[in-house]
Amino acid sequence: MNKLIGIQGLIFDMDNTLLESRIHFKAMKEEIAFFLANRGYLPDSFPLETHTTSTLLAYVQERGASKETLDDALRIAEKHELQGMEGADLEAGAAQLIASLHGRYKLVIVTNNAHAAAVRALDLTGIKNRFDYIVGREQMTAMKPSPSGYLTAKQHFPHIPDQGWLSIGDSWIDGRASMEAQIPFISYGKMGNSMVDKGVKPIAHIDKLLSLLDYV
Repeated sequence: MNKLIGIQGLIFDMDNTLLESRIHFKAMKEEIAFFLANRGYLPDSFPLETHTTSTLLAYVQERGASKETLDDALRIAEKHELQGMEGADLEAGAAQLIASLHGRYKLVIVTNNAHAAAVRALDLTGIKNRFDYIVGREQMTAMKPSPSGYLTAKQHFPHIPDQGWLSIGDSWIDGRASMEAQIPFISYGKMGNSMVDKGVKPIAHIDKLLSLLDYV
């Protein structure tokens, strides 16, 4: 694929894209599910294995979960996120990639993590100051796979046209959110069947972060 013309802004997912996440996502999801089931919001037959934490929370919100219940669930998530940030390291090539892109493009993080946890992780790994904008879940109306975080980023930089954005992430929820925000998506890492199953069609796939430089 040839280099993409006219790109002015790059949106990165954080966990397992830029950071080697140590968040135990399965344990986080299971603890939140147990909490919600005890509150009567999840049936015994709920297919937890097909959900992420964000889609789990969207499910109970659609079924009338109170703000208090959702806030309590998010506090459980933040506990796991902050624990997972301790000792987190960068993905191979991340520091070099971001250093190369810094100053040439607007660089944005869009993550379902709490903003405070994201800022702490990026600070600890030494790349926070390379980013022009960090969107955590508090800056969204709904978490990925909702496009809200990506739309927030676009609104923050109104001078960048729709065709001036590119998104990079490791998960189908990144791809779905990007596509719904009309942003081309490049997948990174192990591309399992879940992306295809969820209807996500990346414009390209990279196994190494520095390969992104072949496109921008």
